[in-house]
Amino acid sequence: MSDTTTNPRKQTLDKDLDKLVHVEQATSTVARGLIAPGLGLLFLALTAVFAATYTFGEPRAVIIVAAAAIGAYMALNIGANDVANNVGPAVGARAMTLGGALLIAAVFESAGALIAGGDVVDTISKGIIDPAAVGTPEAFVRAMMAALISSALWINLATWIGAPVSTTHSVVGGVMGAGVAAAGFSSVDWTMMAQIAASWVVSPVVGGIVAAIFLAFIKTAIIYQDDKITAARRWLPLLIAIMGGAFAAYLALKGLKKVFPVSGMGAGIIGLAFFAVIWFLAHLFVHAQSEGLENRNQSLRSLFKVPLVISAALLSFAHGANDVANAVGPLAAIVFTVHESTVNTSVTIPLWVMVIGAAGISIGLVLFGPKLIRMVGEQITKLNPMRAFCVALSAAITVIIASGLGLPISSTHTAVGAIFGVGFFREWYTAHSKRRRAYLERKGVRLKADNAAGANDDDLEVEQQKTSREEVARRKLVRRAHVRTIVAAWVTTVPAAAVLSACIFLVLDFVA
Repeated sequence: MSDTTTNPRKQTLDKDLDKLVHVEQATSTVARGLIAPGLGLLFLALTAVFAATYTFGEPRAVIIVAAAAIGAYMALNIGANDVANNVGPAVGARAMTLGGALLIAAVFESAGALIAGGDVVDTISKGIIDPAAVGTPEAFVRAMMAALISSALWINLATWIGAPVSTTHSVVGGVMGAGVAAAGFSSVDWTMMAQIAASWVVSPVVGGIVAAIFLAFIKTAIIYQDDKITAARRWLPLLIAIMGGAFAAYLALKGLKKVFPVSGMGAGIIGLAFFAVIWFLAHLFVHAQSEGLENRNQSLRSLFKVPLVISAALLSFAHGANDVANAVGPLAAIVFTVHESTVNTSVTIPLWVMVIGAAGISIGLVLFGPKLIRMVGEQITKLNPMRAFCVALSAAITVIIASGLGLPISSTHTAVGAIFGVGFFREWYTAHSKRRRAYLERKGVRLKADNAAGANDDDLEVEQQKTSREEVARRKLVRRAHVRTIVAAWVTTVPAAAVLSACIFLVLDFVA
């Protein structure tokens, strides 16, 4: 009996099905890219509804509702851009996953904003312009609107190109541009603007130097010691205590001002008290965690992970407490001016306005933050827990020193500058350190003897592997292209936000 079975496949049908599959895949890819913007727009709409419930029936309520939506847009962009500096190093060092970092940052940013966020803000952003020179309350409202819109648009653009910028500088530029458009150049306090311009240089340089000093200490005292575990037990508790004391003083001085006022000396005493307590507890922690660990760099990385995660949470809390005013300060000024029909140099932030800022920062972080987190943590230079710990420690110490001296320093510039400092120091140290060279030579002599007995050579660094110059450069060096992009964004933030704000103000003034 012959086999009469025929092939049921139809080539034309198969081609049509393949086309449908490709169309479905393309549609799915496009849809995934629209989820985050769609959710962001939904948040803005809900914010408008939320604001409307508090202003229903009031005269000029439409202005407040529109300002609330713009403030929410600003908060989304702060979360997308600025928060990366707090958790990016920990993610890049593999101390926490991206999802864990988003969760921790969202919780602590919101907690910092709602628990310790300043309830009184300078509506004209640290005295940049004279509000009396702006003119009528209506003109002042338009100026604050223009400042919010321009700074939010600039931060959105910076996030899109992958450049972490200072949201404070963006607001300052927006306020300055609107003030110039409304009342001329004489309305601007140029002395204050000069101090802010100086912070472009001071913040990253000081942050980089402090981070490099701590990394040099860790390399000398712990990493390039023959008995790494014993060295870590001796010095790591001290480093953790310095970090804890610095954060305690910083949060007491800046982050907890809403809960209770603290003087500079009081913050110092609080910092010293926490230093002593944390130093004792850290001794117990490090000793317990180091039991049974091998004498390897990988063991050191595991000891630094928990302190690094805690530092990321504390940085997020401090950021939420201080930088939420960038989003809601101009909004609070608009709300006050509309209600009172007068301009004041400082106003109280209503709770519902603070909620918008806190929610916007957290939602912006979750929806749009991963891009900048990867940039800060992975693409500028290669980080591990020890290097990322130095970045966090430098950020806390530099900001508190600057706050004590009254210097207008940027936390964004400080944190990113610390990453630059770590990377450039590693380049110099790799090429010039005699201690490192002697350590590797000692390890190499041991290996020749140990390899005969089948010993493990996991402790060797990259230099003892057969890698090309290009591979060493890829793993070790700071990415110059990212440095140029970020520095260019820093330098242009204030003037770009100012020009954009001036144009927006003129449009609003013309429409009004």
